[in-house]
Amino acid sequence: MARGQAIPSLKGRATLTNPVHFLALGFGTGLAPRAPGTVGTLAGIALYVLLLALPLWGYLVATLIVVIAGVWICDRAARDFGVHDHPAIVWDEVAGFLITMIAAPVGILWVITGFVLFRAFDVLKPWPISWLDRRVGGGFGIMADDVLAGVFAAVCLQLLAMIIGA
Repeated sequence: MARGQAIPSLKGRATLTNPVHFLALGFGTGLAPRAPGTVGTLAGIALYVLLLALPLWGYLVATLIVVIAGVWICDRAARDFGVHDHPAIVWDEVAGFLITMIAAPVGILWVITGFVLFRAFDVLKPWPISWLDRRVGGGFGIMADDVLAGVFAAVCLQLLAMIIGA
């Protein structure tokens, strides 16, 4: 959605009792009246904390499942809502944050840094993220720009960890 554009209402279209909508809406966080993408990323933090107990390979498998399922979840929700990439669809932010945190050092400062980096790449959309956002449609398009924002943020987080020796 372009800045300044009215956000289409989901009234009567989205329900948290529908499992696809519940996931697409980031467990309900996407319904936040302001900055739903940012609030949706908080759901990503909660899921990240739950996945911390897994070994790296388990975390990678879980993240891959979130991403692959997200293509279908986001596509289905967008069709149900009648709006491509409605701001309330935040499963892509959840996936992007999980990607950001792959093999990141554990700790609250790393979570905050990962959050800030991911949101910066997701909001600013430097090339080629912006190109993907404009040119790729459907569930894959909804997910692709956030996946790439997560990859960019993960690279920056890993470089930062290397620089400070964490």
